[in-house]
Amino acid sequence: MHMLNLGILAHVDAGKTSLTERLLHSAGVIDEIGSVDDGNTRTDTLAMERQRGITIKSAVVSFPLDGVTVNLIDTPGHPDFIAEVERVLGVLDGVVLVISAVEGVQAQTRVLMRTLQRLRIPTLLFVNKIDRSGARHESVLREISARLTPAIVPMGTATGLGTRAARFTPCPGPDGALDVLTGHDDALLSAYVENTVTDAALRGALVTQTREALVHPVYFGSAATGAGVAALLTGIETLLPAADGDADGPVCATVFKVDRGPAGEKVAYARMFSGTLRIRDRVPFGADGAEGRITGISVFDHGTDTRADSVAAGRIARLTGLGDIRIGDAIGEPRKAYEHFFAPPTLETVVVPGPDAHRGALHLALTRLAEQDPLIGLRHDERRQETSVSLYGEVQKEVIQTTLADEYGLDVTFRETTPLCVERPVGTGQAVEFIKKDPNPFLATVGLRVDPAPVGSGVAFRLEVELGAMPYAFFKAVEDTVRETLDQGLHGWQVTDCVVTMTHSGYWPRQSHAHQGFDKSMSSTGADFRGVTPLVLIEALRRAGTRVHEPMHRFRVEAPADTLGALLPFLAGLAAVPETTGNRDDLCVLEGTVPAARVHALEQRLPGLTRGEGELESFFAHYAPVTHGAIPERPRTDHNPLNRKEYVLNVTRRMSG
Repeated sequence: MHMLNLGILAHVDAGKTSLTERLLHSAGVIDEIGSVDDGNTRTDTLAMERQRGITIKSAVVSFPLDGVTVNLIDTPGHPDFIAEVERVLGVLDGVVLVISAVEGVQAQTRVLMRTLQRLRIPTLLFVNKIDRSGARHESVLREISARLTPAIVPMGTATGLGTRAARFTPCPGPDGALDVLTGHDDALLSAYVENTVTDAALRGALVTQTREALVHPVYFGSAATGAGVAALLTGIETLLPAADGDADGPVCATVFKVDRGPAGEKVAYARMFSGTLRIRDRVPFGADGAEGRITGISVFDHGTDTRADSVAAGRIARLTGLGDIRIGDAIGEPRKAYEHFFAPPTLETVVVPGPDAHRGALHLALTRLAEQDPLIGLRHDERRQETSVSLYGEVQKEVIQTTLADEYGLDVTFRETTPLCVERPVGTGQAVEFIKKDPNPFLATVGLRVDPAPVGSGVAFRLEVELGAMPYAFFKAVEDTVRETLDQGLHGWQVTDCVVTMTHSGYWPRQSHAHQGFDKSMSSTGADFRGVTPLVLIEALRRAGTRVHEPMHRFRVEAPADTLGALLPFLAGLAAVPETTGNRDDLCVLEGTVPAARVHALEQRLPGLTRGEGELESFFAHYAPVTHGAIPERPRTDHNPLNRKEYVLNVTRRMSG
């Protein structure tokens, strides 16, 4: 039986989890359809998901479909949990992107579709809620064509919109698809010119081009009533590609989710791309090539996960035994580097423990949360005894708070959310410290030059000294320390888009005395290079200068035209810059950029400014120099190489201790 790993994606509240329930019911896996409102759906198992009626964690459930076994992955729709979606994308064979027939194309719909197209993941579109008041057909198709992709093939027509009697009638053949399909198929175009096109040729072209993610079939229906779901199931079976992979090949799998079992053991959700894993197999995993023994395997079948002795290519499994496994790790042979498809978090907040919350327990709990969501970056300040977490938005902050209370018994609050800025060098700067020349207390010579690099290039480390001039371990100590030091620039923010070049090097060889051991006071060690490098690098950065850049979001506001007079001054007060203004009927459309720190304020005030009729979509666009107010500073968590005296005192004390 073929396998298909299928993702269900959507903007929040488009009906994604309800569609999952309907698909499971139609396949005979569940007898009764769960309700998001009642909190009894199959895939929303967390208490918070049931309380809030939103998906927070991705969930896997399986169902049979004639000759195909479908592993269906329900993902969050709220943008605060985009990291959950990101991890799933790399393991999918196909996607159903759900769109509301009432709200149409929404902000997250566009973000998801852009990513699906970039990754070339075959995608079917399901326009849900045709039974709801305000449901639309032709205008939604126009929206999809204008705002998502023109390469769509309507697979039928919807009638009775806005009533419980709403129905979807499939076309007998892919009518209306000729113009779209001939754009990617020269043979079909020639047949059209010669008037020899057959339904079979059209159907074959539709299958081929859908599986190559060139076109996207569109279905209408209702998860609530079941209208159109049978047609969608047929499309899933016939139009999306089955999972491939050689079960006899080398083991190759990717971990897309990490959870904890009842006893606290790590459970890794992995997609098998090649080979077969068996219980008691020893396998390498992760970037460092650590090894672990598989102690348990569960596979998904008929709506549940069942114990198995092995799992082969194409399947998804829950694996135990790999204690240090992390999300994104490869198991066996690496397939490709773990990619980030969406922007990183752009906000940060400090977690404040309640009076009865033990700091050690809080740190352990936050570490475990970060295991399950690697984009929740933790930053611990030993001196202030504070831990910061990076976030996508306020809802995510509330979920972290509830999780800490419900699962770990920890009462916490948060400080005000602030933007996560970056620093970029504005010029070139260099510095050098020589062995035992005042004021260098370290047995190491290090010279570094910092140059600006193109935006988005990250950090590069290069050598202008001979690699054989000193032991490789010392060069490695310098490079690792450079990257670590760049996490906190002159203003405390991560420094990026630069090239750091090592211009000077020098060391004292290992010294010893007759009948005595190693003389540390006369021999260079890795600690010397790790100690002096931050001083040199920070001085080079000081001479180069850095500029703080804040995260900016691209926004699109759609509001009644007569509210423009109230909207524009408010946007100006947020330091937002409208770049284009358009009109559609009696609506105005504003597009531009706004600081990420001000998006939440815009979300809160927009309804009041637009009589509740304004719609906002926003997503990360780029980093821009801070031009308003004071330059934001971030408290340092290192030994502060900006203060040489304090730094040397702390580091030499640590080295001697």
